[in-house]
Amino acid sequence: MSENQRILVTRSSMPPLQEYIDEISSLWDSHWLTNMGVEHQKLEASLKERLGVENIALFTNGHNALECILEALDLPEQGEVITTPFTFASTTHAIVRKNLVPVFADVKIEDFTLDPQSIESLITPRTVAIVPVHVYGLPCDVEAIQQIADRYGLKVIYDAAHAFNVKLGGRNIATFGDASMFSFHATKVFNTIEGGAVCFKDSSLYPVLNHWKNFGIVGPERVVYSGGNAKMNEFCAAMGVCNLRHLDDEIAKRKMVSERYWTNLSGLPGVRTFQPSAGVEYNYAYLPVTFDPDLFGASRDEVFEALAKNDIGARKYFYPLVSDYERYRSVYASERTPVAQRAANTVLTLPLYADLTIENVDRICSIVKSCAR
Repeated sequence: MSENQRILVTRSSMPPLQEYIDEISSLWDSHWLTNMGVEHQKLEASLKERLGVENIALFTNGHNALECILEALDLPEQGEVITTPFTFASTTHAIVRKNLVPVFADVKIEDFTLDPQSIESLITPRTVAIVPVHVYGLPCDVEAIQQIADRYGLKVIYDAAHAFNVKLGGRNIATFGDASMFSFHATKVFNTIEGGAVCFKDSSLYPVLNHWKNFGIVGPERVVYSGGNAKMNEFCAAMGVCNLRHLDDEIAKRKMVSERYWTNLSGLPGVRTFQPSAGVEYNYAYLPVTFDPDLFGASRDEVFEALAKNDIGARKYFYPLVSDYERYRSVYASERTPVAQRAANTVLTLPLYADLTIENVDRICSIVKSCAR
């Protein structure tokens, strides 16, 4: 099979070439390529309208966005932050890099999002915040988490990297908690090539976030913060402006692909798919499936290898648990979060993108089924 025939786990969505060229052509006149130019401002305004938020700041990527909001909220150093080990490395790294201490709670078996009961049992006088993750775009139990946060006076910062445009009860996921971070990486439902954003409740944080992402510079001769360089450039912003115009079509196509998977894989012993619950307007970001080898007759790893032999890319996402990384395993024990541990050992995300054909979905599912014994 040639490179062009390989099926990767995802593929970046892009607007028509001429549309993008038209969007960036004015940059050759202005020569304003970064530092919150016209395209940056246009994207920021469009995202406010799309997400129904009053405050948003754009960044080079979601990781920098998460670091900057943790910094801007002025959380006490060495404060404990309750979060999940079932996530991408970025979530935990951002907490650690801001001199905070991750405390891993377990996840719910239904959707692998943070379990509110597990959260509350871990709260101590040193706890300062909760960082839940909307896994695969499936929303956390935002009401229960907020009730806990209010009871103990904690900040809630959502890692919403997977959840762009998701709505819960008609309300955009970006409006929950004190802040929500989004990733606009090339592999996401909505991308700006590389990029990210944070939406936040407290409007006074907007200048602070913009200073943090620009070396802490607050004026021509004043530097107040030990900031970094995390400004989204104009070419990335322009890609976002274009891609946002096509977002609804993108999600509609992903929905068709996802539903074909769910139909094909339904009823298979030991195979579990994840679908949004009632009241959730989903974005079809990922196609996670778990395999119980005792019931299905093959392990997740065996299914992964069978697909790979047919030039089909799948991803063990998230595997391993963050608490099993070399960086963290001397401090944390994954057996303390058994649901998350089992999730990491059994989950596989199958290929999903807007232009994946139904024929290829059927072929992928056929290979999956052939693994059963």
